Amino acid sequence: MADNKDENEKKGGIVKIAIFAAAGLVLLGIGLGIGALIFGGGSEPDPSAEVSEILDGNKPPADNNKEEEEESSDEESEVEMECTENADGEEECVPKKKVKKVNVEEKFLTTYYEFPGNFTTNLRGSKQFLQITVGVSTQYDEEVMVNVESHQLALRGIILGVMSEYSQDDVAGREGKQALADSIKDALNIFLEDKEGFGGVEGIHFTSFVLQ
Repeated sequence: MADNKDENEKKGGIVKIAIFAAAGLVLLGIGLGIGALIFGGGSEPDPSAEVSEILDGNKPPADNNKEEEEESSDEESEVEMECTENADGEEECVPKKKVKKVNVEEKFLTTYYEFPGNFTTNLRGSKQFLQITVGVSTQYDEEVMVNVESHQLALRGIILGVMSEYSQDDVAGREGKQALADSIKDALNIFLEDKEGFGGVEGIHFTSFVLQ
């Protein structure tokens, strides 16, 4: 009987030791889990909590904010500011105006020369006289006008000769005056090309035009 009692006591002690060991392991596991939640759980936020905050308006989406900040920073970097000092001595900055480059059309200088005095001659088939004052123009160099002035005497005779070929009806109206101007221009250029190798007269202008 004594042997059975000792065996039972031994078995009971082993069971108690096993129970305590299991309880210790359970408590250790619980402690480790709580520590993990306290110290390491914050590294990965709960997705459901973030969605709730976004829907409530308390927290904007992180990615959208980042994109907007990048876009705004890019825009700010492109805008140049111009700062001035106001009457109170404070500095005011406004966006600087951008200079727009445009294509500038190349233009040539026009030179004019007016024959001194007037030209008077009778018209073809008529007793009426035409009296005009003539000027010429060119966009070539000054050499053209030098040639016109040096040959002024001969050119005056050419102009009078062209005028005498026109009748009263020929010079009537705007078209008639333009036809006379074109004929004078052609005659002057033919003479200058023959004498100087180049004409250059591009326009004939009547500063006065009197039919009497």
